Amino acid sequence: MKNTVLGIDCGLATTGWAIVEKAGNVYEAVSYGVVKTNSRQKLGTRLQEIYNSLSEIVSKYKPKSAGIESLFYFKNQKTVMVVGQARGVTLLALADKKLQTYDYTPLQVKQAVTGYGKAEKAQVQIMVKRILKLKEMPKPDDAADALAVAVCHLNSLNNTKLK
Repeated sequence: MKNTVLGIDCGLATTGWAIVEKAGNVYEAVSYGVVKTNSRQKLGTRLQEIYNSLSEIVSKYKPKSAGIESLFYFKNQKTVMVVGQARGVTLLALADKKLQTYDYTPLQVKQAVTGYGKAEKAQVQIMVKRILKLKEMPKPDDAADALAVAVCHLNSLNNTKLK
C-alpha cells in the first residue's frame, strides 16, 4: 500500500513543496516544485498566491497528510514575521482541505534524512537524491528542502504508526 504525503518548506518569496510516495521501503518523488511570489506585489496578494497554489496541489495529488518544516530562529525579526504569515496561510490551505499536518524542526529533518541533525544543506540534498533515486540534484533549494521534509514525515509516520 502506498502512502502519499506532501512536504512543505514555507517562505514568502518561495515556498517549496513535494509530493512523495512510499510503498514498503521504496520512496518515489511524484512531483515537486516551488510557489514563487512577486516581491513587487502587496503582501496579501502574495499570501493568496501561496494559499491558492497549495490548495491546487492538494486537490491534484490528494496526499494523506503533510509535513511542514517549523519556524526556526531568524536573526531578522521582519523575516520571521513574513515567513510566519506564509506558514499561517499554508496551514489554513491544508486545514481547508482537511489535511492533517505535522511539524518538523530543521534538526529533525536533517536527522531523518542523513542520520545527523547538524548536516550541511549539501549533505541533505545528496541523501534526498539517493533516497528518492533522482537522476539529478533536486532544484531549487526550497523544493529540495520540501522533499527532505516529505521523507522525514514518511519516516516519522512509519516509526510512530501515525496515520
